[in-house]
Amino acid sequence: MNCISCNTVLFGDNYVKFPCPICGEMIYRCKKCRKLANPYECKCGFVGP
Repeated sequence: MNCISCNTVLFGDNYVKFPCPICGEMIYRCKKCRKLANPYECKCGFVGP
């Protein structure tokens, strides 16, 4: 799996996962993108910080 923001390959505990608030699809983000609040967009169109 890859970070939805930067496409980095995720492994170990260097990422977080959570469901999209609109469609429920799991979103995976690396800790760096989450800390920097890099934007991301779910397949359903939801955009988050």
